[in-house]
Amino acid sequence: MTNSFPQRLVLLAGVALVSAVAAMAIVEQRSSDPGAATLTSAPAPAGWNTAFAGSRGPSGDAQRTTCGQVLAPESLGATHPVLPCGAKVVLRYGATQVLTEVIDNALVEPGRQLEVTEALAGMLGLDGTVELEWRFAAESGG
Repeated sequence: MTNSFPQRLVLLAGVALVSAVAAMAIVEQRSSDPGAATLTSAPAPAGWNTAFAGSRGPSGDAQRTTCGQVLAPESLGATHPVLPCGAKVVLRYGATQVLTEVIDNALVEPGRQLEVTEALAGMLGLDGTVELEWRFAAESGG
């Protein structure tokens, strides 16, 4: 009975060592993938999502978003009240598709589900509030 504690201690140390080695092997295997990941449009379960969207208007001097970004006239990004900051999304309006990210969670205009910066609205050709399509971007090896 006196040597059961040291035996348990040695057994526990052995299990911890094996677990640490296994964890390092898994991390090494994942980080050694030679293909660089790129972002592409991920198919939504029912295709593209639709949203009423428009420009959030010109950005003010050093205007900060709820995601902590400072907006400038050339800023490209989307505002969505639910999606997390930094979420990568593909927006489609007509024949134009643009990869962007969520940079704010506070909509400026009521009645919209999504807003884009003025520069991004220009790239998409948005005029006023329109219905556009969006989906999450996904990584693809390439």
